[in-house]
Order: sequence, then structure tokens, then C-alpha cells
Amino acid sequence: MACLLETPIRMSVLSEVTASSRHYVDRLFDPDPQKVLQGVIDMKNAVIGNNKQKANLIVLGAVPRLLYLLQQETSSTELKTECAVVLGSLAMGTENNVKSLLDCHIIPALLQGLLSPDLKFIEACLRCLRTIFTSPVTPEELLYTDATVIPHLMALLSRSRYTQEYICQIFSHCCKGPDHQTILFNHGAVQNIAHLLTSVSYKVRMQALKCFSVLAFENPQVSMTLVNVLVDGELLPQIFVKMLQRDKPIEMQLTSAKCLTYMCRAGAIRTDDNCIVLKTLPCLVRMCSKERLLEERVEGAETLAYLIEPDVELQRIASITDHLIAMLADYFKYPSSVSAITDIKRLDHDLKHAHELRQAAFKLYASLGANDEDIRKKIIETENMMDRIVTGLSESSVKVRLAAVRCLHSLSRSVQQLRTSFQDHAVWKPLMKPILESGAVELLCGLTQSENPALRVNGIWALMNMAFQAEQKIKADILRSLSTEQLFRLLSDSDLNVLMKTLGLLRNLLSTRPHIDKIMSTHGKQIMQAVTLILEGEHNIEVKEQTLCILTNIADGTTAKELIMTNDDILQKIKYYMGHSHVKLQLAAVFCISNLIWNEEEGSQERQDKLRDMGIVDILHKLSQSPDANLCEKAKTALQQYLA
Repeated sequence: MACLLETPIRMSVLSEVTASSRHYVDRLFDPDPQKVLQGVIDMKNAVIGNNKQKANLIVLGAVPRLLYLLQQETSSTELKTECAVVLGSLAMGTENNVKSLLDCHIIPALLQGLLSPDLKFIEACLRCLRTIFTSPVTPEELLYTDATVIPHLMALLSRSRYTQEYICQIFSHCCKGPDHQTILFNHGAVQNIAHLLTSVSYKVRMQALKCFSVLAFENPQVSMTLVNVLVDGELLPQIFVKMLQRDKPIEMQLTSAKCLTYMCRAGAIRTDDNCIVLKTLPCLVRMCSKERLLEERVEGAETLAYLIEPDVELQRIASITDHLIAMLADYFKYPSSVSAITDIKRLDHDLKHAHELRQAAFKLYASLGANDEDIRKKIIETENMMDRIVTGLSESSVKVRLAAVRCLHSLSRSVQQLRTSFQDHAVWKPLMKPILESGAVELLCGLTQSENPALRVNGIWALMNMAFQAEQKIKADILRSLSTEQLFRLLSDSDLNVLMKTLGLLRNLLSTRPHIDKIMSTHGKQIMQAVTLILEGEHNIEVKEQTLCILTNIADGTTAKELIMTNDDILQKIKYYMGHSHVKLQLAAVFCISNLIWNEEEGSQERQDKLRDMGIVDILHKLSQSPDANLCEKAKTALQQYLA
């Protein structure tokens, strides 16, 4: 029987809760304006810090009534202001609360409120708008729908420190991508916000700084402008440098370092400028230390990875600053069982976000090791590094998997580098061994089937690096794990990068004669089919060139070249590309012909005769007169095979 009683009890509890909230809503409809005002003030006091009460009032329909009162011309300014405050408080509850407010069209109502002459009311509307726009459920586009809004907000910046703080915060949250940057820039964001960096209010300075970091990100136009802006006789970069000094709050140091990083990456500040080498880089390395909070360490490492990514000199400096490579190893041990976190809430938060640390560490390792062999060696020798990458490749978070594969891809470049430059087996042999033993090949092959194009590209890229001048066993492992079906699926991938890297992988697999013959004896038919499809398809010059290079490699095989010679369709295509208008494709086709007719090899006479009958010799004679020195030279070399 107890079960039957349960439902009514729950219902009565709910109706009691809503009944106790209903009188707040009822008072909003009182004919006496003074009572309505008092009702709104009481409602304000009831909802502060009480999420349940907020949800009840929304369910009972308080929002449309508050918005009606806010927009009524007959409402007093005090009433309108109190309504805006209550709406702001409701918005500070859950994401569902914000969704309910958006459904009631709160944004246009609040933006309309900004046209009021009353400063207190304007500030209350802005505070509520700030809360709504900083919620992840609010579309940024709502700020840009009405073209009069941005210029009006710019004009309101001068009204008070609160308007400055809230408007800058709205801008920094709603500036997503180049279109938004351009709108804000064209409405004078730089000039209007620059002087706020010297405001007496820390919050205003901080929000202005955040605005500049989102405006400058990957934007050369904004960055070039910022370099020359003067505030109280001082250039902006100098102000940013002052803000990243150790005595400033961490949030300020980090955001200033971001501004300088973004300006540097956009080409407005040189990578060897002292403000980057002596100030920004060391500040970001400091942020990676274990004394910092999790989110500071994540942001510090990711920003540093972005700063040094294209510049080998900065990579070298970072790698020897404050034992950074060893410091990053701690990112994988966090939070440890002996963690110094005594705050339970903090520990709970950090456990949920520990994967962000791993992602940031992989990204920074990838940037550090992008160009310098010694740095890669140091990273590879960091304790359990390969195990960590392999674990990362199979994590549930797509972002961690992508960062891990980028890291592996960056380190596997050393395999390619070393095999070509100084055949130093001491480094690449052990590196390949852990990669293979750890099951990375299977994981990378798995990534090539991902829905996410970036994961597919990086997975195939790392495999391409591994196959470069590799032993037959490694190539066989890659082919077996990938499967020919998947290889051909990748060759018809809609993403150009995936296609290019797959062709690169195929080219690396088909190198050195015994390997070429072995692979073509088992997979020749499918490979020739794929090559035909690509040469017939609507592809760019680079794709076609890579494909002809694959044919050149096949033509270098002993038995494999017969697969070309017995395929008239392919021979006609090679002939066609010899006469193509693009010299790169002509060169690649001539290389292929050279390999087919090379004199010292068995059956060369028959191959030469067949190709002569096809008119290849005539084309070679024509190409030997080419204005392109390289093409002319290669055509002459091929012709000599007929004369020998």
C-alpha cells in the first residue's frame, strides 16, 4: 500500500512549493503600482541564491510579466530597474533558466531598455545581458542581429565603470571568429576600449584585456593596429608587458600573455622581440608549474604551444626554461592520491577536468618537438612517454585523442628526419619499437575511421611517417591493420588533406624494390584501380602529381612494372600527362616512363618497343626542347635509354 501513497505525497509537496511561490507572481498583477514594486523587491530577495525558487517562479510565468513591466511606459524607472535585477538573478540559475528567458525574447527587451536615459536602469539591463550572453546556451549572433546595437554599446562605454565592465564582458564572450572581430573593429572597439586598460577598476582593466585577446586572435588587421595604439603616451604592447609581471594577478598575467602571443602569431610582433622572448614565453612557462590551478596550467600550456608552434628558436628556448619538459610530465599525474588539494569541491572539479591537462600537455609536447631533434629525444626519453601517448590515443575524449595523435605525429617526424639525414638507429629504432609494441599502429588505423576529419588526417599522417623507409615488417603491419578496404575508402575521402596523406602513405609503402614487388603481388589489382580512379577524377594538381609519383614507384619494381605495362588504360593516362599544360605533372609522367624503359633491366627492350609504338619517343623529343630546364633534362635522360 505504501507505494500507492507515494505519488500523492510528492504531488502535494510540489503544490505546496509552487503555492508558496505563487503569491510572489500574483502580486505582480496588483492594480496598485506601489504594491507591484514591493512585490518585485520581495521576489528579488526570495530568489537570491535559491535555484529552486527561481525555477518555480519561471514555471509559474513570472518572466513574461516582469518583461511586460520592464517595457511598460507607465512603469516607474525604479520598478523597471528592479524587474531587470530580478531577471538577472533568474538568469544566474541553471542553463534551463536561461533558455526559458531566451524563449520569452528577453534580449530585445533588455536592448530596448538601454535606450533609457536612466543610468541605474541601463546598468541593470547590461548586468542581465552580461549574465545571459556569458551562458553557453545563448547564441552570440543575437548581439549582432540589429545593426544599431554595437554602436550604441560603444557609446555607453563612457557612462560608468559598470557599463565598461559589462559591455567589455559581453564583447569578449560574443566575439567568435573573423566576422564578429570585423564588426567590433569597424565600430571603433580598439579606440573605445584601449583607455580602459588604465582604469582604476581592476574588473574594467581585466575585461578590456580579455576583449583585446579575442579581437587579436588570428587577426592581422586588429593586431597590426594594436601595436601602434598609444594609451597615456605608452604603446599597448608595453602596457601588456607590465600586466604580465609576477606581481599582477594570475588571470591578468595569462590574458596579457595571450594578447602578446596572438599579436606575435598574427605577424604584428617579431618572434625574436624581447617582449616575446624575455616576457611572454617565461610567463607562460610559469603558468605550467604545479603551483598553479588546473585551468591556469591548461591555458598556459595551450597558449605556449600556440606561441612556439611555427618557430624553432622559441621551441629551443622554451625547452630549456624551468625544466618545462619534465614539468609537463606532471600533467599526467594529476590529481595524484597525495594531492595537496584539501578543498573537496576543487578536487571534484579537477577530477572532472583532468583530461584537459593531458590534452594541453600533448599539444605542448607536439609544438616543442615540431622541428628540433634534440628536443624530440628529450621528450621521447621522458618517463612513460610512449605509454602515455598510447593511453591518450584510446581515451574517450576526442580532444585528448587528437592531441595525442598530433604529439605522436610530431615525434614520428624524427623517424623520417633521422632515416634521411644521419641514419642514427640509436634514436629511431627504439622509438619505432615502443610505437609498434604499444599497439599504436592499430590505434592510428582506428583513428582513420573517425567521423572527425582532423583525427583522420593526423592518424593517416602519423602512419605515413612511420612507413617512410621502414622495414618490410612494419609496412606489412600497417597494411594489415589498416586493411585495403579502408585504404581505398580513404583514397575517396571528401577531405583533401586525408586524400593527400593517404597518397603519401601509399607512396612510402611502395618504396624499395622488394617491398614494391611484394605489396603489388598481393594488392596490385586494387592499387591500380585506385590510381586509375584518381587520375580520371576531378582532382587538383598536387593530388594528380602524388598519384603519378606512386606509379613511378611501381614502375621501379622488378615484377610490379608489368602491372603498368599490361594496362593500356594506365599507359594512355601517363602519355596524356606527358603532354599536360602543368610542368609538375609532365615531370612526374616522364619519371615514370624512365623507370619503365631503363636499359639495364630485364625486358627493357620489349617495353621500349611498346612505348615507341604508342608515340612516347616523339613526345620525349618534344619535351627535350622544353623551356623548363628540369623537364628538358629528364626527357633527354629518358631518350638516352633508347640510344644505349
